[in-house]
Amino acid sequence: MGWLHTWGGLITGWLLCAIFLTGTLSVFREPITRWMQAVPPVGAPAQPMAAGASVQRALDHLELQAPKARFWRVELPARPDEALRVFWRDKGGERQHAIDPASGAVLPAPWGRETQGGRFFMTFHYSLQAGLTGFWIVGVLSMGMLVALVSGVIVHKRIFSDFFTFRPGKGQRSWLDAHNLFGVLTLPFLFMITLTGLAIFYSSFIPLPLRAAYGGDEQAYERLEHDLAAEAPAPRRKMTGTPAPLPRMEPLLAKARALLGGELRMLVVERPGDASMAVRVFGRAMDDSDTGRILNQPGVALFDGVSGAVLQLKKPDPVEESVGQATHRVMEHLHYARFGGWTMRWLYFMSGLAGTALMATGTILYLIKRRQKSGGEFGAATAGVYRCIDAINTASISGTVLACAGYFYANRLLPAELAARSGWEIGAFFMVWLATLVHAAVRPRAAAWIEQLALGALLCAGLPVLNALTTGRHVGSYLAAADWQSAGVELTAIGFGVLLAMAALKVRRNGRKT
Repeated sequence: MGWLHTWGGLITGWLLCAIFLTGTLSVFREPITRWMQAVPPVGAPAQPMAAGASVQRALDHLELQAPKARFWRVELPARPDEALRVFWRDKGGERQHAIDPASGAVLPAPWGRETQGGRFFMTFHYSLQAGLTGFWIVGVLSMGMLVALVSGVIVHKRIFSDFFTFRPGKGQRSWLDAHNLFGVLTLPFLFMITLTGLAIFYSSFIPLPLRAAYGGDEQAYERLEHDLAAEAPAPRRKMTGTPAPLPRMEPLLAKARALLGGELRMLVVERPGDASMAVRVFGRAMDDSDTGRILNQPGVALFDGVSGAVLQLKKPDPVEESVGQATHRVMEHLHYARFGGWTMRWLYFMSGLAGTALMATGTILYLIKRRQKSGGEFGAATAGVYRCIDAINTASISGTVLACAGYFYANRLLPAELAARSGWEIGAFFMVWLATLVHAAVRPRAAAWIEQLALGALLCAGLPVLNALTTGRHVGSYLAAADWQSAGVELTAIGFGVLLAMAALKVRRNGRKT
């Protein structure tokens, strides 16, 4: 069991450090995306236009720009100083414009920066940005994580008593104490987050039952969802070829607001200009901190685009749903921290950092023990094998932090007009990550750790400075505008910088003990 925990934990720990760190950052994917988009404020007008009138202006603009598009999408601003966004798809792909919600004027393009934002961290977290192959790798690693957790509890027989014993400055003993400390602190969280991560993708990791019951074609999962759903599916409508005028938005949006019981987030006009036109209106998710519940689902209303009749209504947080569907949604909300408000998100964030530290201390502890007790188990190649493991350890821990910092820096340094700039940002993440591996391989062990941690501290602490130089905005301006999310991103970056600087100093003082 000890061999299984040691080698299984080491091999899975390399990627799990990156998976857990990016998953931890994705808890705040919306604030990160908001900061990275760097959208200029529209300015609060003296007499803001009503939502219905703003949407009507947006649809009039879409009718001129894309009269033959298959759909129009209008995203309503969540704050008074935000623009209204319109999207459509044509032969050149999806296009978008930003519109002043008060005047209806089209704002200069690009309005903000094209970026994956925090969504990249979430995508990397479950697929390593490698498609289906990466998705399966993460699944196997998650199962290995469960094995490491169970075997770790069995191997460390005094794990809970050792939780209250931390002996700093004792070399290997200190790293084991830290590993035990983070293990006990995060054990319930790690079990929950790993199990729910596997459970919400049950049909992908265990596909045979789905294929046996619903077939192996692309519509199999859709048929399963249909059987699990409590409400009838949305009516399917086809193009008729008969032109029809757009409906007036004010009464339709007022009806949607009354039906959904809250503010609206977005509407989609399907088959605009045709007699089969439909308008789908999405409610804005309620603040989950006010409900005290895990399940907080925004509602959706579907209207006939000509008559305004209600075709389908999905109430917010429906009561009538199957046990299987409710269970799956609970698993999703537990894994994605979609409950408890910002307090719960911060608890997930801190738990995720502690989980990352658990894996980091485990991989470091492995090398310390092997350097002291190595018996040449790999023959003449033993020294080279452990040198490679050491380089990978460095890149998987400090290198991942540098790669994340490189992603943020690329967002600010790349031109806003650059085509496919989100792809360049992601490319910068992987290029920096690869560079940290090369650096760790060519530099002495202690020097590599010190240099990468120090550079990470410098980059994190300097991120607000770079933002001020490139966008003219800073923590003070965010706080003055009550933009707590963007201010939180910069303050958290400074906090990371302080922690990394402390770690670099610690390694420098105790280089031989790391």
